[in-house]
Formats: sequence, C-alpha cells, structure tokens
Amino acid sequence: MDEATPHRVTASALHGKNLRYYDFVMAAFVAILLLSNVLGAGKVAQIWLPGVGYWPFGAGILFFPVSYVIGDVLTEVYGYARARRVIWAGFGATVFMALMAWVVVALPPAPDWTNQAAYEAVFGQVPRIVVASMCAFWAGEFVNSYVLARMKVATGGKHLWMRTIGSTVAGQGVDSLIFYPMAFWGAEGWTTQLVLTVLVTQWVLKVSWEALLTPVTYVVVGWLKRAEGVDVYDDGTDFTPFGARV
Repeated sequence: MDEATPHRVTASALHGKNLRYYDFVMAAFVAILLLSNVLGAGKVAQIWLPGVGYWPFGAGILFFPVSYVIGDVLTEVYGYARARRVIWAGFGATVFMALMAWVVVALPPAPDWTNQAAYEAVFGQVPRIVVASMCAFWAGEFVNSYVLARMKVATGGKHLWMRTIGSTVAGQGVDSLIFYPMAFWGAEGWTTQLVLTVLVTQWVLKVSWEALLTPVTYVVVGWLKRAEGVDVYDDGTDFTPFGARV
C-alpha cells in the first residue's frame, strides 16, 4: 500500500475525499464505547499502591487506553467535523443498547429458566448507568475534540503530546464529573465518599493513561496521516456539537 506525504488541508477540503480508514476508526470507537458501558462501568475494582494501600477504581478504566488513542486519532487526523459525526454515531448506538437492555430485562422469563435474578443483577443497572454515560460521553467527547482541534490550530500542529494530554484533562474531567454522580450517587453500596474517591481516581488514571500512551498516539496518528495523505486543520470550522454534517 502506497503512503502519501500528508499535506495541510482545511476540514472543509475533505468533502468528497475517499478516506481509507475513517470507517474502521469509527467502528472501533463505537465498539469500545459499548463494551465500556456494559462490562466496565458498574464494577469497582481495587489496586494496591505502595505507601497508600488498596485503592478503588472503576473497572471501565481497562477500556480507556484504546479509546483514548482512537479519540485523539479522530480529531487529529480527520478533524472536528468527522469526530463529531462519530460521537453522534456512538451516542445513537448507546441509546439503542440502553433501550434493548431495558426490553430484554423486562421480558418475562421462561418457567424453567432460573437465571433471571442473576441477569437482572448484571444488566438491571444498565439503564441508569447508560443514561449517565450518554450525558458524560456526549459532553466529555465534545470538550476533548474541541480543545484538541483548537489547540492544533493555535500551535500550528506542534506539540501533539501537549494537545492530547491537555484535551484529556478537560474532556475527561467533564466526563467524570458528570458520570459518577449521575450513575452511582445514592445507589446501594456507593457512599458519597466512594463516589468522590472513584471520580477523582478515574480522572487521574485517565490523564495518566493518556500521558503513558503518547508514543502509541504518535505512531498511529503519523501512520494514518501518511496513509490518508492529509493533515487536517479546523480553520473556519463550525464547532457546534449539534449536527453530523462533514
């Protein structure tokens, strides 16, 4: 496969251009989003830290290394408008998943099926978690994408590490501040102290993950820019989140 030298273009100049890997990046982003909602969000795990002892954290953090790279790639390689389109695709998929979770849990079980209680224990909280996740995801991802795109224009495309970490500090800060109180405040087993502890821990861990994965982000972003042959800058972009046009 031939790789072209990326050249600077505005986001609007991509209209009608055949982008080889955009659809794959979108699919990966949505898949990770759904998995994090179903498998990771509702479980609190713990890790032992030297000098601190056991420290609780949300198991969803396991999904974030991949999602961070993908989220950065979307805006850095394809621009804010195409990242916005993917965010809305993920939002729609999450709404559908929440609806189907509610329907499936509500279906009357067969008389000889004895796993209804266990099934409800696993998926019964999904609607509340997903509503919180949708609000947090929507706000956090748009903040992340906006900050990254604005910083790219302001820095002339320099200091990718500073832009990815800075946008994560802002975007994931908003995400955590919305998600944990909405999802778990007042829930059984979740004290106020636990909610706040997990919230702060998640935010710190997310930013730390972003910093640690900076070399991976550089490799993926660089390869995709060469493969697509473009380096997108959001000069003159309409940054409203309410739309899916590219």
